[in-house]
Amino acid sequence: MRINYLKLIILSGVFTSFMACSTQSNAVNASLPSKNTAKNKTLPPAGPKPEAVIPPNETFRTMLPEIKREFRGAWIASVANINWPSRNNLSVDQQKAEAINMLNMLKDNNFNAVIFQVRPSADALYTSTLEPWSYFLTGQTGVAPYPNYDPLQFWIEEAHKRGLELHVWLNPYRAHHSNGGAPNSLSMVNKLSDIVIRLKNGMYWLDPANPKTQGHVSNVVKDIVKRYDIDAVHFDDYFYPYATYNRGADFPDNASWNEYIRNGGTLSRADWRRDNVNKFVERIYKEIHAEKSYVRFGISPFGIWKPGYPQGIIGSSQYDELYADAKLWLNKGWVDYFSPQLYWPIESKGQPFEPLLQWWKSENTLNRHLWPGLNTVEIRSSDRPSEIKNQIEISRQVLGNNAGEIHWSIAGLTKNAGMLPALKNGPYKDKALVPKTPWLKAVSLQTPSLFINDNGSFVQASWSIKNIKEVFQWVLFTQYNGIWETEILTLDQLSKEIPKSKDGKTLNAAAIKAIDRLGNESDYTAKQIK
Repeated sequence: MRINYLKLIILSGVFTSFMACSTQSNAVNASLPSKNTAKNKTLPPAGPKPEAVIPPNETFRTMLPEIKREFRGAWIASVANINWPSRNNLSVDQQKAEAINMLNMLKDNNFNAVIFQVRPSADALYTSTLEPWSYFLTGQTGVAPYPNYDPLQFWIEEAHKRGLELHVWLNPYRAHHSNGGAPNSLSMVNKLSDIVIRLKNGMYWLDPANPKTQGHVSNVVKDIVKRYDIDAVHFDDYFYPYATYNRGADFPDNASWNEYIRNGGTLSRADWRRDNVNKFVERIYKEIHAEKSYVRFGISPFGIWKPGYPQGIIGSSQYDELYADAKLWLNKGWVDYFSPQLYWPIESKGQPFEPLLQWWKSENTLNRHLWPGLNTVEIRSSDRPSEIKNQIEISRQVLGNNAGEIHWSIAGLTKNAGMLPALKNGPYKDKALVPKTPWLKAVSLQTPSLFINDNGSFVQASWSIKNIKEVFQWVLFTQYNGIWETEILTLDQLSKEIPKSKDGKTLNAAAIKAIDRLGNESDYTAKQIK
């Protein structure tokens, strides 16, 4: 490919020189009188022909390299102050400093997405009229931070400044966490007492079968999507609660079940519970896209659908215990991305990583994004960084150009000294764009303009575009000795100094592309640099 690029540049220069000389010659000939009128006139003396001049910033067409793509996310949990804020009594400045440190770490290590928990238990880490301020933010349910600020808005702005997507993570049905202090008068446990169920471990759950639950959570999701500049909505694996939450006893939903039977319901109780969740997932998917077509919806279910799928898999059944038919959601395309929690080692005998990933891929009949969740915090391995790095490589082999993963959680990146170096020096050596989402409607990006100014040993490249509101990032291409290099830049970076020589190589050209919220690329503008 290098030889072809050089030939193309040389031929382009020869052709341009020929056309410039031809144009010059035609201009001279056009100024001469015809044979019939020049008989008695003296022609000007012949002089040297002007040399053809190639503009220093000549626009041209070329073959640019493919941009690397991979989703690289990390969960940031607020429930029980697992990740952020680290305590519920931090000052606002301390909260912001922790957030900035996390975002800088992700940016510097070539991640491109944050999965930020904004609703851990029917509460809010953002300004809301529907649910109270979270206990995990201020130490008291319903009490705003002081001085007042909007944590979600802060996280969105700071993430986007660094070229990171911000996905809001919500728990749809958990109404109160046992680590969240005693429910007070502002808690949804008391405000929605007619649809809240107390479990034996001290947690409270919204009844998934109650239409009031579905309506309330739907309103919460739509409110966030409408008011905030988010990139995606994310649900985790808590649908009907795990059996241990109620100490093995069946979920106490007799009231809604009896109401269903009185109204002529014919499903078994298990199928009825699954049907409640299925209808809710489909509804949320459609409502998100009705509000903003580019906001994606992702779910991170438990990693096993049922034991025996695929053959040899053992463990809990989310289908039978959580009443979550995650396979159906994937089959139906009610998600834009799907992140099964494959939290076991590659060599696990009952839950091996690759066979589970392959099985989920076989169920991904509508080709939604499939990005496994990795247990970066506590996976059982004598060399956890190598285990995670190898899982990423397997994911790339299985998923190809649509690969990606989400790390549980950001603590696994910071508390193991070898984890970030293993990723930064290995699979995350270079930055990557997120994979495209072609099934979602996008506004066409215009072609950006590119300007090149000579600054001596550097050239100053700058660019602009008319519909900049549709842009999320830029990709700058630079060509040295016929070889293209790429660099992913944040939205606010509208210029860059480019050295004319680097590592003994000479700058030949530069090009720019715009990238939208769904990873789509604009056409490019390229200019030769003489």
